[in-house]
Amino acid sequence: MKNHNTLNQYLLHLADNSLILGHRNSEWCGHGPILEQDIAITNISLDLIGQARNFYQYAAKLKGDGTTEDTLAYLRDNREFRNCLLVEQPNGDWGKTIVRQFFISTFQFFQYAQLEQCKDATIAAISTKALKEVTYHLRWSGEWVIRLGDGTEESHSRILNAVEELWPFTGELFVPTSYEMEVAKMGMGTDPSSLQADWQKKIEEIFHEATIPLPPPGTWMQSGGKEGKHTEYMGFILADLQFMQRTYPNAAW
Repeated sequence: MKNHNTLNQYLLHLADNSLILGHRNSEWCGHGPILEQDIAITNISLDLIGQARNFYQYAAKLKGDGTTEDTLAYLRDNREFRNCLLVEQPNGDWGKTIVRQFFISTFQFFQYAQLEQCKDATIAAISTKALKEVTYHLRWSGEWVIRLGDGTEESHSRILNAVEELWPFTGELFVPTSYEMEVAKMGMGTDPSSLQADWQKKIEEIFHEATIPLPPPGTWMQSGGKEGKHTEYMGFILADLQFMQRTYPNAAW
């Protein structure tokens, strides 16, 4: 039972990261800088929400108490969500959205690559599908970082501001929680600290091409999201995301 509870926490962490970022990106629908990129960011939202659904469905199956993917998404409160703080940060301008996507897509790319090899067949299968999608997310966001960083004076300035704002939220990605360490020991998850070197190398590679300096080491990092301690933005996200279900309980089309 303890193993199931630990794995459930881990599945919610994976799902919540994708759901909250997918919801954030969906706010760009109809507001993108050009039609092609409006469609691109919306499709990325759909990919992320699809990943979240797969993990929620598996978590609900393990609970076996009538829980569904919908109750996990729409009927949990702020402190019950296990997403990292990075994904709940506001969209800001296009540059900030791109940097946020690039940071998390780089992380998810290496995370899913490891999870493909885990002992849990369901997690491995979900990760294999997700990795194909995240490979595109990483390429797309990386190309945009380069385009904006090595573009005009204004685009370069906006990227620098975005990196300065979001970098303090990246450290949490690699600090393992107790449930992450437990599933890693069981061979059913990954220790996030093992991903940091590869993540850093990819970030440095793209930043170099984009003429963006890497923030200095020792930068103070925010944390708490993976343990349910969120920023003030999370409540507003959930108020929007969960409004229909909480206003009209059990509503169906």
